[in-house]
Amino acid sequence: MQIVLFDNKQRDKLYPFTTARAVAGLKFGMFSLQERWELFLQQQTSILTTNAIQPFYNEMPIGDVLLIDAAIVANEQLANQILKLPQGHYLSYSKGFIAGRIFVENPLTLNQVFNIGFNDVHNYNAEVVRIDSPLQLLECNSTFIEDDFKQYTAKKQSKNIDASNTIIAPSNIFIEDGATISCSILNAINGPIYIGKNATIMEGSVIRGPFVIGENSVVKMGAKIYGGTTIGSNCVVGGEIKNTILHNFSNKAHDGYLGDSIVGEWCNFGAGTSNSNIKNTASEIKLFNDALKTNINAGIKCGVLMGHYTRVAINSSINTGSVFGISCNVFGNGLLPKSLSNFTWGTEEKYEINKAIEAIENWQKLKNQTMNEREKEIIKNIQ
Repeated sequence: MQIVLFDNKQRDKLYPFTTARAVAGLKFGMFSLQERWELFLQQQTSILTTNAIQPFYNEMPIGDVLLIDAAIVANEQLANQILKLPQGHYLSYSKGFIAGRIFVENPLTLNQVFNIGFNDVHNYNAEVVRIDSPLQLLECNSTFIEDDFKQYTAKKQSKNIDASNTIIAPSNIFIEDGATISCSILNAINGPIYIGKNATIMEGSVIRGPFVIGENSVVKMGAKIYGGTTIGSNCVVGGEIKNTILHNFSNKAHDGYLGDSIVGEWCNFGAGTSNSNIKNTASEIKLFNDALKTNINAGIKCGVLMGHYTRVAINSSINTGSVFGISCNVFGNGLLPKSLSNFTWGTEEKYEINKAIEAIENWQKLKNQTMNEREKEIIKNIQ
């Protein structure tokens, strides 16, 4: 049996992060949605998404296929129920479809998945978490860091930490092989701290849990990082960060504040750039979803939602509740606009697609990565 994680019809609610990636790539806690399913299913998965970005992922399998709504958050009980599904049956909960098992002779498209007729339904009565908004990721990030930490480290041995560091609640700290931490303060009394393989925490950093930093990432000297923060792999961070998710290969390397925010892959913040996360009036924040052309209530604290490949210039001021699309080169005087569409140059002009791709290639070279022709064509398809 092969497993496919598919994007549901509500994927545009997760803008801007589903413009250039499938739903399963969204990261929170210690894992992406896909990584969490693979952990509990103990099997690799395939991804089915829109035609524009499907070339990022493997071809669809044929034969005995288990289809899972990628926005559903995996857990052990749910995974066990799904694996027991007979051919032609599906699993449902109070808000709809979870997973179904079918036999397919030809690779499925996303539209075909929505029209499959199953023979029978099994009801799932336990709690189900489904990600329908980026704001959910921020709301539940601390909880999932704690849950993921318990699941992932239960039978593993942490590396010893250098004596130059000040450690509070050491049993709540896990350090992978190759990680380097010097002359820093790690306080895990309010939540766990996970330091990934070959990560570096430079001198003078102060970190409070819940906190996750992925493989090969770096925290620069004197950083102040508060709980509810997830840093992906191959990132560089510094300054002050709070309740934020950075996806892989992104940088917020210098002084400045980043809070209550989600940042996609291959993003960069110039030195001195900060975001506001609360209005001067402490009133309700509204986010503009450019894919749905509608405003969304975001509570009283929300920073910036930044799509993949977007970069913000030195000393920029990011307004409360901002949403930036993918592949923007953002610069301008005063407070930046709260909503910038995909491929924005500055704050009003359109980024020429070939120049946008060239800039992405340059950033990827800085991290010893290469942009392939397939990725270039996908970006062209999105514009």
